[in-house]
Amino acid sequence: MRVPLSWLREYVDLAADATPEDVLAAMVTVGFEEEDVHRFDISGPVVVGQVVSLEAEPQSNGKTINWCQVDVGAANGGVRGIVCGAHNFVAGDKVVVTLPGAVLPGPFPIAARKTYGHVSDGMIASARELGLGDEHNGILVLADLGIDAPVGTDAISLLGLDDVAVEINVTPDRGYAFSVRGVAREYSHATGASFRDPAERDFAELQPGAGHTAIVDDATPIRGNVGASEFVTRVVRDVDPSRPTPPWMIARLSLAGMRSLGILIDITNYVMLELGQPLHGYDLDRLTGGITVRRATHGEKMTTLDGQERTLHGEDLLITDESGPIGLAGVMGGGTTEMSESTRNVLIEAATFDPITIARTARRHKLPSEASKRFERGVDPLVPFVAARRAADLMVELAGGSLTDEGGALFAEVFVGDIHLPEGFVQSLIGVDYTDAEITDALTMIGAEVTAAEGGWLVIPPTWRPDITDKWSLAEEVARIHGLDRIPSVLPTPPSGRGLTAHQQGRRRVADALAAAGLVETPSFPFATEAENDLHGSASGEHLPSIRLANPLDGSAPFLRRSLIPGLLQIAHRNISRGLTDLSLFETGVVFLPEPGVEYGTDEVPPLGERPSDETLAALNASIPPQHRHVAVLLTGNVVVRQPGRTAEVAGLSEALDAVRVIGAAAGVDIDVAQGHRAALHPGRTGVLSVAGVEVGYVGELHPDVSAAADLPGRATVLELDLDGILTLATPRAVAASLSTFPAATQDVSLVIDADVAAGEVRDALAEGAGALLEGIRLVDDYRGDGLPAGQKSLTFALRFRADDRTLTAAEATEAKLAGVAVASERFGATLRD
Repeated sequence: MRVPLSWLREYVDLAADATPEDVLAAMVTVGFEEEDVHRFDISGPVVVGQVVSLEAEPQSNGKTINWCQVDVGAANGGVRGIVCGAHNFVAGDKVVVTLPGAVLPGPFPIAARKTYGHVSDGMIASARELGLGDEHNGILVLADLGIDAPVGTDAISLLGLDDVAVEINVTPDRGYAFSVRGVAREYSHATGASFRDPAERDFAELQPGAGHTAIVDDATPIRGNVGASEFVTRVVRDVDPSRPTPPWMIARLSLAGMRSLGILIDITNYVMLELGQPLHGYDLDRLTGGITVRRATHGEKMTTLDGQERTLHGEDLLITDESGPIGLAGVMGGGTTEMSESTRNVLIEAATFDPITIARTARRHKLPSEASKRFERGVDPLVPFVAARRAADLMVELAGGSLTDEGGALFAEVFVGDIHLPEGFVQSLIGVDYTDAEITDALTMIGAEVTAAEGGWLVIPPTWRPDITDKWSLAEEVARIHGLDRIPSVLPTPPSGRGLTAHQQGRRRVADALAAAGLVETPSFPFATEAENDLHGSASGEHLPSIRLANPLDGSAPFLRRSLIPGLLQIAHRNISRGLTDLSLFETGVVFLPEPGVEYGTDEVPPLGERPSDETLAALNASIPPQHRHVAVLLTGNVVVRQPGRTAEVAGLSEALDAVRVIGAAAGVDIDVAQGHRAALHPGRTGVLSVAGVEVGYVGELHPDVSAAADLPGRATVLELDLDGILTLATPRAVAASLSTFPAATQDVSLVIDADVAAGEVRDALAEGAGALLEGIRLVDDYRGDGLPAGQKSLTFALRFRADDRTLTAAEATEAKLAGVAVASERFGATLRD
């Protein structure tokens, strides 16, 4: 809501030196959010001038300009020569002159410049050039606005262009603040300034006349509420729609975010902004018979003010006459009875409509409006008559009309139930020791009626606050009025034993370790095709069950993924297509692994208003397929780019195995690699990953056909691990081991074994036989070729021995090594290589 400060000052005592920032700060203290400050983008010198003379000068381009002599006052240089292309003024008229140095909206700086053979020393301004409207019907003649000011007067202040508006964010539950009345009241609450309610007007006539009554015929009320509970009309005759809207009203409407549309419509908009009550004006002479408020019939149509023909719904509330629909109630009027330049008699409508009906109609027809925005939040039911009379008075004053006794009124009894506020409730809920006087004063300030009752108070909320419905709402008002800064900021004490679980900590360690190793985390959507699930979700590529979504985001990928690899392939393809070819990507995410023959999902949804029973929760959990959290890595392109003195190094299996070791170290497990096979990976370049003999994933180079299908140039290496599985298999490790002060003894051993024996199994046999003295073992060579029998290979291991209490001798290290060789020989027939 945008509120001009000059308008705000009419209804609340605003300090003369109060800045927009001061007003916004005050509004924040009572629970509103500040948005912006709005001003006219205009600066002086802009003054009142009087045309002394003008000479019409035809030009070669067919245009006729006026060479004018304009008196702008002695203080501003006296008479100045100005070129003007408009012709709607004569000598003697007073106009608005922008002198050199002024800046108009645009920005459009004004300077003396030569044009049409003259030096134009300023510009005579139109209303549009000053920011007072969109129409450009010639220059602004002050007499047409009823203004007669001395020559040289500052026109910026004269026309209200020095006004400024503050904008606040109004939450849906506080619709009363969509008005100057509501904002002025809240500013009064924030500062204690005196508030003058614009709805409390002293009218000589308190009831409308007997003509033009309305009938409400609502056959399908919503929630038992009729569509219109109040309907007030007033008639103003002999209006002059050609009269200009006063500059002060245009300025206020513009700052409030609305453009001027003519004096009659401007008045209805002005009153709506002032009181928060939407109004509608009908051309009385275009009405046929009386007015009936009813619901639309099936297939009924009407044309709204925006020129659109709309097919109506049976829930839409209509304003009709004998000719049919003439308005969508509370949303937009109809085109057949709209006010125009030929309107002479006006019927003003002010009503109270059901908020739900208006909200549904506005959304159904995609037709949000300033009126619907207020009706759907609830308007004050006591304001319609006041608003109709206020608009009628302005039409008399500004449009030359005559207020008649015609009109009608349909009033419903306004009843607001009381709320019992127990003594001590506010203090216990808010956590502040308010006194009883502070509580009653705050509630009285917002307009509520407070009476003492047994054990507390009975509170009747004001009619403009439909959001106050219970004791919790009342407590919130007390806290808001007395300052939210009084509420203590106390952090709750967490119970012991809470925090991240061991699995959650492990997941974070793995993700952090991969990121620290230089990989980039790239989350993807959990959707895949059935073919992708079959290829990447199984070792042999056989068909496995997948969960199909009932309403997929992407019809080409309607299944939940069984693997993270398809998502990484899509991300890699997208990056490569944009020129990023060296990629090291990883993702941690959930995969969905339904069991064959099991039906998942349920059509039974428990009610929302109560907690489901344990049996219902168990059934819902059983309807969800198993979900495992995996971690996957994709490497493609170069791991080291080409540079002086070093060739490029392509990412491959060694880098993928490094990533496996990083994951294992972060998760707290030792991951073993053995030769394996997967349909999506290259034969002979695939490894099966296991922990303590349990298979947990795979690593390898993508099959060339799979890589080509994903539009990846060159090779790509991937790995995928069951992250939940390896975290379950992890065993607690010491934070740090003691360091021995004795030196290590190193020995190498080369063993000849059958080529089909896994190196990892030989390593484990050596380690088992070497015993406690063995500190570390690693494979350093795998030789196959000349000097070895066919079908055999030579594996060389580097062994490191150390004792905690002494320096080992070479004999002790050799003895331990040979013990390991003996175990390997017994299991695999290994022999020492000569």
